[in-house]
Amino acid sequence: MSQPPGQQPPQGGFGAPYDPETGSAGGQPPRPAGPYDAPTQPGPYGPPQPGYGYPPQGYGQPQPGPYAQPGPYAQPSPHQMPTQQYAAPPPGGPQGAGGRFRGRGAKIVGAVVAVALLAGAGIWFATGGDGDDDKPLSGPTHSAKPTVAPSPTGGGTTGEPVVSPEEEARTINAGVKPGEAKVAWIQKGGIDLPRYGDDLFGPWFAGDTVARALFKTVSGYSVADGTLKWTLRLPTRMCAAPSQPTADGKIVLGIRHDTTEGSDCDTLQMVDVRTGKAGWRKSFVRKGLWDSLSDLAMSINGDTVTAGRTGRTEGFRVSDGKKLFGQREDPCQPFGLASGPVAIAAVSCHTADDQYKDQRVERIDPVTGKTLWTYELKKIWEVGQIYSVSPLVISLKQSDDPDKWAILALNADGTYRSQLSGGPDNLQVNCDEHLMTSKGNLDNCVGVAADANTFYMHTGIDVVAGHGNKIVAFGLSTGKYRWSAAGPGGQTAIPVRTEGGKLVMYVEAMKGKGGGIATLPSTGGTPRFVLRHPVSGVDLERGFYEPRITYAGGRTFLSRTRVSGEKDGDEVEARSMAVFEN
Repeated sequence: MSQPPGQQPPQGGFGAPYDPETGSAGGQPPRPAGPYDAPTQPGPYGPPQPGYGYPPQGYGQPQPGPYAQPGPYAQPSPHQMPTQQYAAPPPGGPQGAGGRFRGRGAKIVGAVVAVALLAGAGIWFATGGDGDDDKPLSGPTHSAKPTVAPSPTGGGTTGEPVVSPEEEARTINAGVKPGEAKVAWIQKGGIDLPRYGDDLFGPWFAGDTVARALFKTVSGYSVADGTLKWTLRLPTRMCAAPSQPTADGKIVLGIRHDTTEGSDCDTLQMVDVRTGKAGWRKSFVRKGLWDSLSDLAMSINGDTVTAGRTGRTEGFRVSDGKKLFGQREDPCQPFGLASGPVAIAAVSCHTADDQYKDQRVERIDPVTGKTLWTYELKKIWEVGQIYSVSPLVISLKQSDDPDKWAILALNADGTYRSQLSGGPDNLQVNCDEHLMTSKGNLDNCVGVAADANTFYMHTGIDVVAGHGNKIVAFGLSTGKYRWSAAGPGGQTAIPVRTEGGKLVMYVEAMKGKGGGIATLPSTGGTPRFVLRHPVSGVDLERGFYEPRITYAGGRTFLSRTRVSGEKDGDEVEARSMAVFEN
């Protein structure tokens, strides 16, 4: 697919082949990182452009109507992607030349990568210190103790809907045809939000409960019928959260210090998803002027929750809130981790040259924070996102030229495995940095998935037809492009996760065709629907613009990642979650 006129990216991709640095494991001597072969045919990499892969002018403002809300997606299995997301067309169809896809669109090139600082401006500032993480070293400080504790409430819904979620579900189900799924339940925003709305965190699953968090309220619903099981009112606005809960159903939320505008995101609040009860709550103090508390990268690994930011990452035990580790006594500081079965950290090392920060990937012990192995990356290369932790697949970019990027696969011991190369020219991936949310996690990317041997992405839509795309597969052992498969029936398909040797993907609704969940074998072929959403529900489904998608227990869960409205009060009635089942 050609690039839009006037938006041709620079040719040559990454330029010269990446010359790898060496990796080391737990203090062992450096070892070769692996053969970073030059790409056989470097493809063009271009920056995201408005109208092509980026939202139209005015994006970032409230979307028209109660159904036009932006946001990210996917509840992973424990051994696959930490979290994924997908993008769906807004009501009225694709926008601009590239439709609803935003972010990177390019050909994967065999030039490997290095790790970057995402928080703030990507700068790590050494403040010195004696390793006492409880004493600020410099810069402004405060008591970091919110004055109000969480308390149960009866809910935040205001006003009466013109059409209730129950009535809408009944109307859609009345038109369901043989072979189509029905709408199990629909949930509205239900909360009067500030101007421009707010991020919707979750969903998180624990037993027969699914929970979401919006503004100052956390709510748990019955997975089966959407009945409200509990509601918890928080003292301040939420500002961060991990993509996954613990195995026993606990989540830790980042909340603001107080209710003033621009208040620091410096407080952690544990919530039991099964019961809705608030657990421990504690705050941390800013350590120096460069310690940003506005954009946390949070993760959960086992019984550890981490809060990463520009200058440091701190770990706390989820069960009781005990601090496990904090700032290191060396120039290399993690700035974020990805949730999952292993704790993979992106690390930035302060150097004498303030223009660059050496980057690396580490596996750490989530209980102690100690490094288990290190993979060092070449200067000027940075970590962009962590696409998968098991297997380990990482997106990299150049600090001096963000338009150059690549995808690196590592072995479980931190040694080089492969670098992805080849495939179509218009591969797509969207991460939080491209979405209209304030989240800063390293594991919230749209449209990527991996199993032990295969990595999946997708292409942008057919710009002539306005819909339809391809799923693209790469072999992780070689990094080479393997195959591509068209979305079923001309519809757009987005990878969600892998299961049982197959790719699970979300198929977007389009005019006259409901969406659904389909699978593809790891060898490719023709997608097969396992859950086909009803044509009668197309308007509802297409109204979820870039939702988080979860396929669990035979049900599809669509959940927004941001709720807002054109007029004050629209966000209360906006559909924030919808569930389909056979």
